[in-house]
Amino acid sequence: MAKVKEYFFKEGCFIEEWHNSRADADMSVARVRVEIGKTTKLHTLNGTHERYVMLEGQAVVTVGSNSWPISKGDVVVIPPNVPQKIENCGAKDVIFLAICTPRFKEQNYRELQP
Repeated sequence: MAKVKEYFFKEGCFIEEWHNSRADADMSVARVRVEIGKTTKLHTLNGTHERYVMLEGQAVVTVGSNSWPISKGDVVVIPPNVPQKIENCGAKDVIFLAICTPRFKEQNYRELQP
């Protein structure tokens, strides 16, 4: 796999798009990094199922009206159109895979807080 450049996304995290192609519109995979002490903005993904597969760090995830702690090995399932955010509450960066079905499209991202 060719090295993918990490970029900052307006949600408040860093993204490496590992797989996101029109040729495979059914799904996408991105590596996400949330810095120590940071929380992503509350948002939804319109029409998109998302799964977080935790690789490193400790966080508190909020999905809808529920929040709970997560760490390496945990999987979080987020239905379409449900508010979500993740807070890094540990001593190192949180790193997880974001797997979206269908594939992530920026126009489906809807911020719920400024």
